[in-house]
Amino acid sequence: MTANQWAVGVDLGGTKVEVAHVDAEGRVRMRLRRPTDVRDGPAAVQDEIVAAVRDLQGSGGNSPIAVGVGVAGQIEPSSGVVRFAPNLDWHDMPLQADLSKSLDLPVTVTNDVRAATWGEWLYGAGQGCTDLVCLFVGTGIGGGVVSGGQMLSGCSNTAGELGHITIDLHGPLCHCGNQGCLEAEAGSWAIARRARQAISADPVAGASLLEMAGGQPEAITAKIVAQAAHAANPLARQLIDEVAQALIAGAVSLVNDFNPCRLILGGGVIEGLPELVEKVDKGVRQSALAAACSPLQVLPAQLHNDAGVIGAAALAMRSRRSD
Repeated sequence: MTANQWAVGVDLGGTKVEVAHVDAEGRVRMRLRRPTDVRDGPAAVQDEIVAAVRDLQGSGGNSPIAVGVGVAGQIEPSSGVVRFAPNLDWHDMPLQADLSKSLDLPVTVTNDVRAATWGEWLYGAGQGCTDLVCLFVGTGIGGGVVSGGQMLSGCSNTAGELGHITIDLHGPLCHCGNQGCLEAEAGSWAIARRARQAISADPVAGASLLEMAGGQPEAITAKIVAQAAHAANPLARQLIDEVAQALIAGAVSLVNDFNPCRLILGGGVIEGLPELVEKVDKGVRQSALAAACSPLQVLPAQLHNDAGVIGAAALAMRSRRSD
């Protein structure tokens, strides 16, 4: 692969599609962002992706050698069929084949969080490391595991659903139908739920939080809770402490299970509450197996919102080289 070759990375979500020109060194040279028009069906979303890729192709210079797409859903590894993408309401969509035909380019489709893990591993906080776990804490929680220099995919390509490890057998109901998942305790939707419950239980203590949400409990978000915590609001601080304990419990299991050299924490919740990295680091060292902790580094992700497009493009370039 030559230095001037590049690939397109696509991060496809339920509200937006981000398409980027990513060079062989993992640098984003140009990006386009468009809303995801889910209401008009899969064909309309695919048309948006095709149009954005063609806009990048026409921006000058040589053409991309491949396209990588990260999708929030379950992907069939051999065909790139999106078996289920809840935010898009897609079932068994042949996205890889359809895009490849429309663009006349090799296309690789993967799970969005695994794409972000590829990005952090190759070009972010995981560079040079052969054993790591990435944990992305956003609306939901997901991640990826690199062991012995190999990205784990699992028997049916669903490895990395780290948000659905159980940390409390009797905990709150998760969107997956289980109780007490890490995501149901520490994802941003769970933080908002915790805040609403706390305000209902103690309106006096929750008055300030409710005011920040314009007096509407349903308008409370994890971002509002984080802002209140940074402003020393006692209830918000208590809520974030509970989130930290949930993340520590999940991280302890991951460290004991996979013995990574690096545990990399990213996603919107971590971006808004960067102090959680230090809290998790301290909590893991107190509770995980000593032998697993001795080489461990707990680090913040470096690529921020670019991890998905960079990782998807990198995976596409690697797949192209292996053809």
